[in-house]
Amino acid sequence: MQFYAPLVPGRLIRRWNRFLCEAVLDTGEIVRAHCPNPGAMLGLKDPGLRVWLEPNDDPKRKLRYGWRLVEFDDGHWAGIDTAVPNRVVGDALRIREIPELAGYSAVRPEVKYGTNSRVDFLLSEPGLPDAYVEVKNVHLLRSGTLAEFPDCVTVRGAKHLRELSAMVVSGHRAVMLYLVQRTDCTAMTMAADLDPGYAAAAVQARNAGVEMLCYDTAIDVQGVTLRHALPVQVSTAYSA
Repeated sequence: MQFYAPLVPGRLIRRWNRFLCEAVLDTGEIVRAHCPNPGAMLGLKDPGLRVWLEPNDDPKRKLRYGWRLVEFDDGHWAGIDTAVPNRVVGDALRIREIPELAGYSAVRPEVKYGTNSRVDFLLSEPGLPDAYVEVKNVHLLRSGTLAEFPDCVTVRGAKHLRELSAMVVSGHRAVMLYLVQRTDCTAMTMAADLDPGYAAAAVQARNAGVEMLCYDTAIDVQGVTLRHALPVQVSTAYSA
């Protein structure tokens, strides 16, 4: 997935709220930018962080910039746009780059299922059970190289796990795919202290037959692309 326009660098001044931040560009100009991330963004919103913004010239938009990346002092990167994972995974599915799902030729996004929900991708292929794929953005890192999800309570996320479990009962494949928008992680687990309800739902979904996949990403100022499969750790301590 490539960014639509060349990114410009700066330093974060502050994240005003879930959808607005302020940064000083390397030119010295202070700008406000759209923050496309409603989560807690732990470790990604500290003043002074090196950030990269995507400019736009759309007169219909109130803000001229959108926040896309954080560049850490150690050379690693994190993507903060929660819309990016679906674009990255969608591209990878269409060129059959995800081995576990490479048997499917038909990829349909945003298909209605469950209770007032839309699955991120519905995959189909003659002779194979349909595969319902939900995608989650992961960018929380608190210890070592272990990515965690979620970074705040997500009732909607737990609902998706239950709906995927129902698809398994109906005879379909169901996949929860976690995309790590960081370049410094080697495994992924549930942040059970931040959302014990989601951690419990993850255990129940896995036991019901929901497949849990995780991939990390290659990130630079050009774009974000799928990289390597990472192990997913689901603790049974949160199964109740």
